[in-house]
This record gives sequence, structure tokens and C-alpha cells, in this order.
Amino acid sequence: MGSSKEQRILQYVLQHAVAGDPESVLDTIDTYSSQKEWAMHVGRKKGQIVDTVVQEQRPSVLLELGAYCGYSAVRMARLLLPSARLLTIELNPDNAAIAQQVVDFAGLQDRVTVVVGASQDIIPQLKKKYDVDTLDMVFLDHWKDRYLPDTLLLESQLLGQHQMVTSGTALSPGMWPAAEGNGVAGRQRHLPGGPRFPGTRARVRPLRVYTL
Repeated sequence: MGSSKEQRILQYVLQHAVAGDPESVLDTIDTYSSQKEWAMHVGRKKGQIVDTVVQEQRPSVLLELGAYCGYSAVRMARLLLPSARLLTIELNPDNAAIAQQVVDFAGLQDRVTVVVGASQDIIPQLKKKYDVDTLDMVFLDHWKDRYLPDTLLLESQLLGQHQMVTSGTALSPGMWPAAEGNGVAGRQRHLPGGPRFPGTRARVRPLRVYTL
């Protein structure tokens, strides 16, 4: 049986990147995607926007929904303070295993925890099982039909005056208006590259949504 694209990405990283060097790992994955075969990752251009948000917010606890091959986890974790941590939830166990190996190879295993499972199942466990009292920032990059329900689930349990970050072409004009009156996205700040669509009204707590 042939290897998957994600397995090929991992092997390329292990062969060409420098162990313990997050920048080298990121550059290697970007090179693979541009020269070998397209990869479903944030990439260098949009990744720089993610960098800016992480550097501005300086989160102590960051949650990522959708680890894929670990690129965005490495990208964000490399900018976190030594005491900060990132939890990334991945539904696909094979991809989760690859993400863990990529994170380990980058030398960021002390900052990143890869959790295998469905976001709607893991989110309610974050407080008790993973000792998460509150989240400072969330990066949404999983199944698009889970964006709104997972945001509502997070908001009811772990989010306050915090930021939501989405990647790529993940958002569409019709995705968030359904949340109007449900407490999601009280105000939105759109970074370059993302679609602009009407804001929604918050009843619970203000929340900023970043679209890339």
C-alpha cells in the first residue's frame, strides 16, 4: 500500500529539515508543498498573518482545532512564551500521529499537546482532563461545518474576551450570520486576505474573529 501525502510530508521533513529548528521544519513543509505536491496547510503567506496575531496576543493557553500535519502548531508554538502551551485537536488518528512527530522533530513537544478525537467530544473535557480553565486564543482550521457549533460550545465554557482565528478560505459570508443573537462574534477585525461580511451581535460576551 502506498504512503499518504501526509506521510510523504513527514518523511520529507525528517530527511531535509534540521531537528530542533522550527523555522527549518516550516520552510521544509512549504518547499514540499510548492515543489512536490500541494499540501492543505496554512502556508508561508497566511502563516505570517498568524504569526502577527500570536505575537500581538501572547496567549498563555492556545487551542487549535485541526492539526493536520502539525505545520500550524509548530508555527504558533515557536512564538509562544516558555510557560505557554498549545493544545491541538485532530480527528484523524493518522494525521495526529504525524503532527506529533513533526512537533517532536521541531523540538516543541514541551509546548504542544496533540489530542486525538472529535472537537465536540474533546472540548467539554478540556477543563477536567487537560486542566484548561480558560483559553486566550483559538485557531480554527478543521471541518468548516464545525466552526459555528464549536465556537458556541467553546464560548459557553472557556471563552471570554478572547480571539478566534481562522485560516485560508475557511469562512464564507453565510457561515457566521447564523450566530446572530447567540453570543458569537460581537465584533470582527478582518486581517488582509479574508472576505468581509456583516458582523453579528453578541449577547453573552464580546469576541473578535480574525479571518485570513
